[in-house]
Amino acid sequence: MKTSLIFLFFVIGFCPIILAQQTPDDIKVGLVLSGGGAKGLAHIGALKVIEEAGVRIDYIGGTSMGAIIGALYASGYSAHQLDSIFKSISFEELIQDQIPRSAKTFYEKEDQERYAISLPFNKLKVSFPSAFSKGQNVYNLLVQLLQPVNHINEFDKLPIPFFCMATDVETGESVRLESGYLPEAILASGAFPSLFEPVEIGERLLIDGGVVNNYPLDELKDKGVDIIIGVDVQDALADRETLTSAPGILLQINNYRTVNDMREKSKKTDIYIHPDISKFNVVSFKEGMEIISNGKIAAYNQFESLKELSRKQRFSRPPVKIEPTDSLNIVDIQFSGSEHYSRAYLKGKLRLKNDELISFERFQQGVNNLLGTGNFNAIRYEVQSKDEGELVHFKLSENKNSTYLKLGVHYDDLYKTSGVINVTHKNFLQEDDVVGVDFILGDNIRYNFEYYVDKGFHWSYGLKSTFNYFKKDVDFNFVQQVVGESTVPINKVNVSVADFTNQLYVQTLFKEEFSLGAGLEYKNLRIKTETISDVESEAAYFEKSDFVSTYGYLLLDSYDNRYFPKKGVYFNGDFHWYLYSSDYHNNFKPYSIAKAKIGIATTIFPKFSLNIVNEGGFRLGNSDHNTLDFVLGGYGNDFINNFISFVGYDFLSFGGNSFVKGGFTMDYEFIPKNHINFTANYANAANDIFLNREWFSRPDYSGYAVGYGMETFMGPIEAKYTWSPEGGTHIWFVSVGFWF
Repeated sequence: MKTSLIFLFFVIGFCPIILAQQTPDDIKVGLVLSGGGAKGLAHIGALKVIEEAGVRIDYIGGTSMGAIIGALYASGYSAHQLDSIFKSISFEELIQDQIPRSAKTFYEKEDQERYAISLPFNKLKVSFPSAFSKGQNVYNLLVQLLQPVNHINEFDKLPIPFFCMATDVETGESVRLESGYLPEAILASGAFPSLFEPVEIGERLLIDGGVVNNYPLDELKDKGVDIIIGVDVQDALADRETLTSAPGILLQINNYRTVNDMREKSKKTDIYIHPDISKFNVVSFKEGMEIISNGKIAAYNQFESLKELSRKQRFSRPPVKIEPTDSLNIVDIQFSGSEHYSRAYLKGKLRLKNDELISFERFQQGVNNLLGTGNFNAIRYEVQSKDEGELVHFKLSENKNSTYLKLGVHYDDLYKTSGVINVTHKNFLQEDDVVGVDFILGDNIRYNFEYYVDKGFHWSYGLKSTFNYFKKDVDFNFVQQVVGESTVPINKVNVSVADFTNQLYVQTLFKEEFSLGAGLEYKNLRIKTETISDVESEAAYFEKSDFVSTYGYLLLDSYDNRYFPKKGVYFNGDFHWYLYSSDYHNNFKPYSIAKAKIGIATTIFPKFSLNIVNEGGFRLGNSDHNTLDFVLGGYGNDFINNFISFVGYDFLSFGGNSFVKGGFTMDYEFIPKNHINFTANYANAANDIFLNREWFSRPDYSGYAVGYGMETFMGPIEAKYTWSPEGGTHIWFVSVGFWF
């Protein structure tokens, strides 16, 4: 009996050990993905083969691009989904933080389409940006892709546990990120020095983890994995023949430590996958398809080892269904980190409202618009899902630079050669305000001054003061329409126009896209000529009066490009009521001038777009005063008063107190940023054409243009050959740089 009991206890006590020896424990597999910029796309190809072999990944550690792809895979995206996502991305736009023009407010549109260079200018010292990109578009994309797992703050609770590596820029220490907001963590891991701004997380300022630890093998071993699969997309050290650029040398320096480390780490990797990426660099995103393919080829070389590993695993993980978010139902918006900008200003720039269902694309446009103000170094935000919708918490980092020096150059056939020097200061007298002054030097001296307080959806207000001056030879027949008949035997009159205008205005956003404003205006207008000044001293002046008016306007501008629009709508309506004049000609009576312009741009075929523009204006009131009437001719932008562009005729060629104009431009972008276009415009212009119904008759004036345009950092460079059938004119117009 004792023998039986002893045997029974022996069996009960040691049976688990016997069973364990007969059925080995399951194998825990870790995956380490190195950094390498665009070369990291090879991870996607390798993941496809790992999936095909049936290997279950139990933990992922990554750095830089390896962190980005690893986090997405750990969150539930399949290798096939990652392939589709990255194929659809324009990495050039993503890295450059290109902000869609339609997302910018009117202030930012005007500001960023006037100057070629903008530099911080504090304490009379010019400084330069710390990085090429703020990484905002990358962050926006990561937030959208990882929105389905935004409730997970501990990364080991993702469908596949995950961590990533970053580097403390102040201490040089390697930092393992295992918790927090996942998009922010992997953005820090991939913040390549000089390309992306450092990322602040807690008390640390972090940059690319690859600076110190580009292949976190040991950190992954610490997680208790049994087998490690490693995908290494790092370069060997380059030779002197290939070190021909500053980025290349910077990358070489960065690689000193990590390349040496890999000699030992590769030996410790159980299944080591090293794609052939020797002919690619960190920004070879255009070769993404080939890089992904090379990742597959390298992984297939280890396919038998992967299959063997798969057979040893006891179970497979159920697939996780995950899709990018396409909309948000924002129930609350919170801000932190903003000291000088009000909540109204921030929401006005973002164009967001509580309890509103919006597309993620529109949400990102608002974020980019706030970034486009230049008032913030970075805009990080967390989107947290609640039962009733999403809470968005913006963590803002204000730009400490409040003063900027801005420069630009321009040439056209009216103002000739000019250069602009601008000084802009923010938070000058109060929060949300900006003061800026342009000094325009060259053939025609000018200036622009503006102070405004921007309150977004609430009423904003400001002050403008401008002085505009130019000279132009004008056909004397047209001059006689303005000043009356003359017996002076000349064909051309050299006319100089000096306009000094001051405005007080209020403005608000209406229906988010429209800008509605009204104001008071004082104008001093002097138009004179020296050509006929010897006839009678006072006759040299066509106009020398002061004017006081009130005005209102409604503006919409959703063009994607001011000079070469492919899509969008433009509307500009203006109404001026002239109440008082010093009345140089003794013929002034109060009157009004109304005008409007509408344009629609659309892409018909790839690289081929059509922009249709119609505009018109008329005078209301029984007054003989005509020096503020409409004057048509020439090609350009930013004209003062009621000067209207019209190709086929020279500047200041014809006009009247009313006009109607229609036209279109067909544009073909044959290579990026290079355009060939054809323009046709038609008009009727004279006195009272709307009363006489002449606006609806066959056009009296027509003009055509064939042109070439190129987009450059200093603005468009354009050349147009124009002609008019009835006018018999053939004129070249040339424009270089942004108009100002």
